[in-house]
Amino acid sequence: MSISKQQDRKDTPTRQPAAAQIMPPIKHTQRRRGRSSYALVQSLSSAIEALRANKLRSLLTSLGIIIGVAAVIMMVATSEGNAATINGRLSTLNPNQLNIRGGSASTGGVRQGAGTQQILTQSDADDLASQVPGLAAVSPTVNVNGQVIYQNQNWSTSVQGVYPNYQQIGSWQLQEGNFFTSADEQSNASVAVLGQTVVDNLFTAQGIDPLGRQIRIGSSTFTVVGVLATKGANGATNADDVVYIPFSTAKNRLGGGQRAIAITVLVSQGQNVTDVQANVQQFLQGRHDASEFTIQNQGQLLQTVQTAAESLTILLISVAAISLLVGGIGIMNIMLVSVTERTREIGIRIALGAYPSDVMAQFLIEALILSALGGIVGIAIGVLGAFVSSLVTAQPLVIDPLAILLSFAFAAVVGIVFGFYPAQRAARMDPINALRTE
Repeated sequence: MSISKQQDRKDTPTRQPAAAQIMPPIKHTQRRRGRSSYALVQSLSSAIEALRANKLRSLLTSLGIIIGVAAVIMMVATSEGNAATINGRLSTLNPNQLNIRGGSASTGGVRQGAGTQQILTQSDADDLASQVPGLAAVSPTVNVNGQVIYQNQNWSTSVQGVYPNYQQIGSWQLQEGNFFTSADEQSNASVAVLGQTVVDNLFTAQGIDPLGRQIRIGSSTFTVVGVLATKGANGATNADDVVYIPFSTAKNRLGGGQRAIAITVLVSQGQNVTDVQANVQQFLQGRHDASEFTIQNQGQLLQTVQTAAESLTILLISVAAISLLVGGIGIMNIMLVSVTERTREIGIRIALGAYPSDVMAQFLIEALILSALGGIVGIAIGVLGAFVSSLVTAQPLVIDPLAILLSFAFAAVVGIVFGFYPAQRAARMDPINALRTE
């Protein structure tokens, strides 16, 4: 082999295998990932050390987040407790029920209040049931409040004369016995169905079963044929403090014929309650002036109350969210102060080879730790506060896990968002100017 050919071989670069060509970039990527992980650990360690060095300031910085998260949890719990209480009180209301009452009677220029005008009649109720479509049940109602007496016990309650189908209209369940029948209505039978409050005050204290017992309402004697299951209070009205008797009996034996009559209507399932209400309104206006009666739609009442409760919940959460934002501003202010105080430290880190991203990560981690710890403490205080509030107000304790999760997540986001500007400011420092800072 000639010298020239040997020289050519020495000068020709050796071709590397494909695997050898791609390995160096992979090793470089691995080194870069390893360095990033190490830098993150160092940033976390430095952030914790910085917070431990200023414990009181860290606590005060997190105070806004603590108050905000606690406020969110307490306000949501209070709102949910109120909603549970309201729903419990309104559970006796049937959204398919319409209550028709007469207007206000006037005596000597003095108005007596809604429902006192004797304008509605029994025939109005009967004709509604037969002539207006979409009605499942109709009952006239007359109230003849009186003293109910059993032996040496007595109780003042609401005695109402109704049709037998009123049990269906009011969705009443019987604890024992039965509701009175159509035969009782037609024969003016002296039978009564008692609410649980009446039973408690006349019979329970003596350990007596009221079924079949004789009670007196005014001067008339009635036989107890049924006891209603408990419904509970509806606002200021106790649904269990009632005695139901046949409408004909109340009208003919207890003077109900001289009293104002109301009409209770149950709209059939599947019917549009608003449309049926309009038909009822049109029917009654053919007999009476529109100002002489009112129709109350219980479904609309329920919707109004629920809408008000939802609006209150949104208002309370908004106020609590503002507290969290204020806490975030506090974090940003303290972090800016911290950046100013540690200017020389930042300059040294950058001069020793730290990347701006490492500096930014350290301060972002500090802000995140502050907000996360504040969120945890706020959750504990909020749950405790909600528990104490439920004891004081005697409302049910309702802790929403979603509210806890969202408030904590929001607190963490607030820490990152409001910590970003101080962290960015620290990362952009000129190391030379930072090292000159005293």
